[in-house]
Amino acid sequence: MTAVLRLQNLTLGYDRHPAVHHIGGEVEAGDLLAICGPNGAGKSTLLKGIAGALKPLGGSIERVACAARDIAYLPQAAEIDRTFPVNVFDMVSMGFWRQAGLFGGIGTGRKRKVMDAIHAVGLDGLEDRAIGTLSGGQLQRMLFARIMVQDSAVILLDEPLTALDTRTADDLVSIVERWQAQGRTVIAVLHDMDLVRRVFPKTLLLARELVAWGATFDVLSPSNLQRAREMVEAFDRNAEDCMRAA
Repeated sequence: MTAVLRLQNLTLGYDRHPAVHHIGGEVEAGDLLAICGPNGAGKSTLLKGIAGALKPLGGSIERVACAARDIAYLPQAAEIDRTFPVNVFDMVSMGFWRQAGLFGGIGTGRKRKVMDAIHAVGLDGLEDRAIGTLSGGQLQRMLFARIMVQDSAVILLDEPLTALDTRTADDLVSIVERWQAQGRTVIAVLHDMDLVRRVFPKTLLLARELVAWGATFDVLSPSNLQRAREMVEAFDRNAEDCMRAA
C-alpha cells in the first residue's frame, strides 16, 4: 500500500509546551484508522497537526499524496459557532470554498451536489433551517454533508460520534464505511472502544507519546490501555518542548 501521511519524530504543542511528542509512523491510502487514548492524551492535537492547523514544534508531517489544503477536517461539534446566521444549505456549500473562494457563488452542478449530500445524511427538507435550531445529531449530519462535498481523499474526524443517539451514530458510521469503500483514507478520534474494535481495522493508541500503532485487536490490549492511562497521569504539563530541553 502507498503511504499518504508520514509522521517523523513529530512533536506538537502550544506555547512551546508539548502536547504530543516523538510520534512516528505511516498512514496508508485507504486506511480506516482510529486514534484512541485517555482524556488529555493529545488526540485532537495530533489531528489538528495532520490537518495543518497546528505547526510542529519538532519533527515533521509529510503529506505524501496530498497537500494540507486537500484534507477534509471535521472539528469537534463544540467548536462550531451555532449562533452564526447561516442555514443548512449554505453551511454544506462551504465545503466548496477551496474551489469557489470563501464568498464565491456555486453553479447548478455544485448546488445539486449539496442537495445530494443533504439527502445522503438524512436532512431532506431542512435545507433552509438555521444551524442554531438543529439538534446535536442534525448538526453532525450537516457537518458530514459538508465533508462529502469537499470530495477529499483524506478525511479527519474529531470525536464525530460523541453524544449522538444510536440511529444517528449508526448512520454516520455507515457513511464512514462507504468512504473507505470508495478508497478514501479516514482517521477518526474516538472513545468508544467497542465501536473501534468493530469498525476500524487499525488504531493509533496515544498517551502524549505513541503507545502502539497497528492492528486494532493488538493495539487495544488490556496492557496497552493500562500503560496509556499511566503515561497520561505521569505527564508533566509544564515541561518545555523537547528541542529546548535538549
